[in-house]
Amino acid sequence: MVTAKKIDIRSLDLSQLQQHLIAMQQPSFRAKQIYQWLWEKSATNFDDMSNLSKDLRKALDESFSINAVQVNNSQFSNDHTIKNTFRLADGNIVEGVLIPLEDRMTACVSSQVGCSLTCKFCATGYMDRKRNLNADEIYDQVVLIDKQAKQNYNNPLTNIVYMGMGEPLLNYANVLKSIERITAPDGLNMSYKRITVSTAGIAKMIKKLGDDGAKFNLALSLHAADDKKRNEIMPINEANSLKSLSEALKYYFAKTKNPVTYEYIVFNHFNDELSDAMDLAKFCKHIPCKVNLIEYNPISFADFTNAEGDKIDAFANYLKSQGITTNIRRSRGKDIDAACGQLAVKEEAKN
Repeated sequence: MVTAKKIDIRSLDLSQLQQHLIAMQQPSFRAKQIYQWLWEKSATNFDDMSNLSKDLRKALDESFSINAVQVNNSQFSNDHTIKNTFRLADGNIVEGVLIPLEDRMTACVSSQVGCSLTCKFCATGYMDRKRNLNADEIYDQVVLIDKQAKQNYNNPLTNIVYMGMGEPLLNYANVLKSIERITAPDGLNMSYKRITVSTAGIAKMIKKLGDDGAKFNLALSLHAADDKKRNEIMPINEANSLKSLSEALKYYFAKTKNPVTYEYIVFNHFNDELSDAMDLAKFCKHIPCKVNLIEYNPISFADFTNAEGDKIDAFANYLKSQGITTNIRRSRGKDIDAACGQLAVKEEAKN
């Protein structure tokens, strides 16, 4: 006899859950109670749902699963950053990071197991993409990192960045559903303005964000404002040129009125000259934006090194002279490979 596969209960919206409960001869209002346990209280076990009868909890457990993400391992950096490997229900592993600062607690979460984009400077780009994460798996990372922030630093999360493993806009539906659950009053009730989604630059999906009226912040990993150089380090640029990206960003801004952040890693002897800063300043004229200049974090797969400090300062000063809001971002968690571009699972997945 073949046992019916359990349904991932968090893949259902409220109305779908109501239909299942009616089919189980349960009153539909139970769906709202269960939904509250799943998304507001982050329950990972039906037995925790104390306002439901034992018989209903047993019936739910027989028909549904809660595919909870678990912390597999945590590493603590000298600067108090915490890197986690998260084990998914199917045995796959992703990484997520807690970045504590004086004025904020930021969770950096993954959206895919691995990545398909092969950016030459990024450790995740040297991994195969195994699959997209479900919305609940992204949501769980936020819940677990929030718990970590409270336990270790006595403060809750204030910010979320989709800058971990994977390209968020290639997992569009699940990323948007996770943000809906994170921001919903019957979810984690966080502000859209505290969430940033970072993309390597998928022009058609940036336009879709505009059509869908995205309320969260958008960051573009630019790293070169010259097609030849960007092609060299980011093969995605060959199908998403700077011209197509600028058009998509103009469309996005016209629809949302949200300024964009450009992330720009400054590589030694590659994109750190005044001429590169001039190219970037021209690109910045398309829509309201700000620029984050980022230290490069070396990885074993690539030969890039970080630009000299005086070069980065000169680069920043030129952008500022052009009226562009510019920040220099110092790396966090480098000693435990938790910094930008360093996430790459070293543990084997278990099925």
